[in-house]
Amino acid sequence: MGEDELAEIRRRKIAEMQQHAAIQQQEIDRQQQQDAQMQMALMQILEPEARERLNTIKLTRQDFARAVEQQLVMLAQNGRIQNKITDEQLKVILQQVTPAKREFNIRRRG
Repeated sequence: MGEDELAEIRRRKIAEMQQHAAIQQQEIDRQQQQDAQMQMALMQILEPEARERLNTIKLTRQDFARAVEQQLVMLAQNGRIQNKITDEQLKVILQQVTPAKREFNIRRRG
C-alpha cells in the first residue's frame, strides 16, 4: 500500500467516525427534547407533591416511573385527565399499576 492509499483510508475512517458522532448527537438531542416535553406535560397534570413522589420513584425504579409518566401524558392527551392529579390520586394509580408480588411459602417437613 502506498502513502496515498493509507491517507485515503484514514480520511474515510475519520469521515465515518464524524458521521457516526453526528448521528449520536442528533439522537441525544431528540431524546432531551422528548424528556423536556414530557416534563412540561407532567407539570401541567400533576400537583407538586405528586410530581415529587414520581421523581422519588424515578430514583429507584427508573423504568417503572418512565412508564407511569408516559401513561399519564397519554391519558392527558386523550382528554381523560380533567384536573391536576393529587398525591393521593397518584398513590392509587401507582398501586393499580404496580404488578402483584408473588409470595412464596416454604414449609419444612419435619
